[in-house]
Amino acid sequence: MEYINYLIIALFAIFIINRIIPVKGVRQISTADLKKELNNQSIQLVDVRTPAEFKGNNIRGFKNLPLHQLSQKAEKELSKDKEVIVICQSGMRSQKASKMLKKLGFMKVTNVKGGMSAWR
Repeated sequence: MEYINYLIIALFAIFIINRIIPVKGVRQISTADLKKELNNQSIQLVDVRTPAEFKGNNIRGFKNLPLHQLSQKAEKELSKDKEVIVICQSGMRSQKASKMLKKLGFMKVTNVKGGMSAWR
């Protein structure tokens, strides 16, 4: 019985660590770094928050592709040849979106650490 408890704890720890560790091959930038990238015409800017969150506050130049629709819309609306910079509210959904984009074959994916909460 004790073995099962350890197994449950280990699986839970793996789950939590998987959520926190950055995705392999995804660049992580701060919002200060993002400000330097905003005028770069060769990148794609994607906000994965809900339409209501996006409407309430967004950064000019970002396209709203909500996380729950990203896998359906990414191939149609984004180019795999260009870098994609992804933002959300805190950095968690954009981290998940970055992983999704990598699996879809996007080569250059960048996550904004801290998301809109860190944006000034």
